[in-house]
Amino acid sequence: MAAFTKFEDIEAWRKARELCKLIFEITEKDKFSRDFSLKDQIRRSSGSVMDNIAEGFERGGRKEFIQFLFISKSSCAETKSQLYRALDYKYIDKNELNKWYEKACECTKLIVGLINYLKSSSVKGLKYL
Repeated sequence: MAAFTKFEDIEAWRKARELCKLIFEITEKDKFSRDFSLKDQIRRSSGSVMDNIAEGFERGGRKEFIQFLFISKSSCAETKSQLYRALDYKYIDKNELNKWYEKACECTKLIVGLINYLKSSSVKGLKYL
């Protein structure tokens, strides 16, 4: 955590922000934009990926940060699942699914890497300095 002075410095947060923006863009298209339930749910889950990274960081403690990163990782999985629903409902095609799914996987990998880094770190967190 000492390497970060603000959550915007965290690569996982920046990639999650990109994912959230992409999800917003695809949910504005055609039939997807009229499925208010799925549109809202996938926007909330993708937003939760970046928001939990930020919130966990701002808690100032390593253990809390790790807990929020696991929530973020779970929200990323929820977003991936909802992308399959969008494919099944024919709101997106297979190429679009692959593109956005890969972006979500990239977020997951960065989150897991950050979790592993924090687990091995001796730094307790900013609030303990």
